[in-house]
Amino acid sequence: MSAARALWGTDVLPATARRFTLGALSFTLEEGALRHIRHGGTELIRSVSFPVRDRDWGTLAPEITDLAAEEGPDRLVVTFHARFRTGTARLDVTLRIEAGLDRLTVSASGRATGAFETNRAGFTVLHPILGVAGAPVTVTHGDGREEAARFPLLIAPWQPFKDIRALRHVAGGLRVTCLLEGDTFEMEDQRQWGDASFKTYNRPLALPWPYRLEDGAPLAQSVHLSWAPAPASPPAEPLPPGPAEPRFPETALVITAAEATRAAADPTALRAIAPQRLLCHLDTAAGQGAAELAAFAALQRAWEGAFDLELIARCPPGGDLGAEFAGYAAAVAEAGFRPASVMVCPSVDRQSTPPGSAWPACPPLADIHRAARAAFPPGMAMGGGMASFFPELNRKPPPVALLDFATHGLCPIVHAADDVSVMEGLEAVPYITASARALLGGLPCRLGPSTIAMRQNPYGSRTMPNPGRARLCMADDDPRQDGAFAAAWTLGLATALAPAGLTAWTPAALYGPRGLIRDDGSLRPLADPITRLARLAGAPVHGGRIADGLARLELGDTLFLANLTPEAQEAEGETLGPYACRVTEGAEVR
Repeated sequence: MSAARALWGTDVLPATARRFTLGALSFTLEEGALRHIRHGGTELIRSVSFPVRDRDWGTLAPEITDLAAEEGPDRLVVTFHARFRTGTARLDVTLRIEAGLDRLTVSASGRATGAFETNRAGFTVLHPILGVAGAPVTVTHGDGREEAARFPLLIAPWQPFKDIRALRHVAGGLRVTCLLEGDTFEMEDQRQWGDASFKTYNRPLALPWPYRLEDGAPLAQSVHLSWAPAPASPPAEPLPPGPAEPRFPETALVITAAEATRAAADPTALRAIAPQRLLCHLDTAAGQGAAELAAFAALQRAWEGAFDLELIARCPPGGDLGAEFAGYAAAVAEAGFRPASVMVCPSVDRQSTPPGSAWPACPPLADIHRAARAAFPPGMAMGGGMASFFPELNRKPPPVALLDFATHGLCPIVHAADDVSVMEGLEAVPYITASARALLGGLPCRLGPSTIAMRQNPYGSRTMPNPGRARLCMADDDPRQDGAFAAAWTLGLATALAPAGLTAWTPAALYGPRGLIRDDGSLRPLADPITRLARLAGAPVHGGRIADGLARLELGDTLFLANLTPEAQEAEGETLGPYACRVTEGAEVR
């Protein structure tokens, strides 16, 4: 096996980045995007990019040509061309980066050839979240009006700011101004998707999409950054504290009926991994029912553990909810399946409803959960929430008074799929768990399926096929699941969520592209840390910290370390190789 395949599950290497410096200013240029724009040791802006999205919100990979750079002692100019293709049309864009000692401008001029269909084509600016979430910001709107505000501390379900002309905040003793031209911009809180950023983008989501740039249509936009010494500014607000004495959650694996049949035939690997729970997915809107429940019941006879039913219910508008859920409960009983809990999600809520869109017809969630509660046996734990991700939960919270728990999942490749962005997204996890606590009150929370690859796309008609095993947004099969990268990321996820007091987490499937077990029966590298973490369900969490590319988690008397970078690092007096994990049992708690 090649070194690249061992790390990333593919021989496709990460994209190369070129670093530019001018005085105290530095940034990298990677696949047409400026990243980590810093002044000295302070990150001013996380990224300035020009993404183009297709009708399913898939990100089109640009063809970059004619890169040229002129570097001087007080001026830097970089130019290149980017070509985006969709169907029979294309969009050609010339980008120019011009920097001085106290400013940086990125401009774009483009033209469509053919009718170019897109959901978004234009500049996106990312502000980092550490030291920024909960901090003051001045927003200048399109009419020149200035608004004194703060970046949201807890995650905003809708756009925190609209009609943005400029944003001004303080970082590292500098007043940083971001001026935007060429379209109407607004901001979304990307932390809810597991991104470590606030994203300012165009065009407004309230406008129709997809839209077309007609043949010959021009496009011109620019982003102007500047910075100057600033007086002292109020600090960012701290996150509200989590539970005083958190315990590590139980480990669950998600499973389909076909996978249950495979596991029942040979449960050896399942017994070795020994999760506390299996999350059994049943989509009644897709016609699943008696046969699938029988498969789960057969596995239940072969393996002792808790089985949770993830019930995607039809819930048609105007339907008889009582009769519908009575039918589900009868089918479960007839199959001989005995779930420990049932999580109900209306089928229509598997697709996201973005800002500005009309909500699809659906019975009230309170009516749905009352019907479910009445149909299933008394004492059975009943849950709600979303089979998708936190944005959907945040925008349509469940009726907590009717539930025993709530859940949502996580996927780090909704907006960006490169290695750095996926690892940086772990910064967002404490904000997600804190926001979920505030949303749900004291209701226990479970983290649903949370894998690098996406099992279902709430934002489009499909997940993205990935036959080339690339780093691809919203792909249902990510090659890194097969390498050390996924093991390190999963241990980083455990580190980030451990202080939150969740009752269960679901870091993988049992089989398939998001599973611990390959088609040939061998175990993927991430099976080892998940197996070790499963053994520590209920252990006291003494510490969980991610910093400087290292994840450090203390559970009971066990210390977990993970290198979240492709470079060897020193940790606890030893060298950790690229994406390496180390577990020390009997460790002294510090």
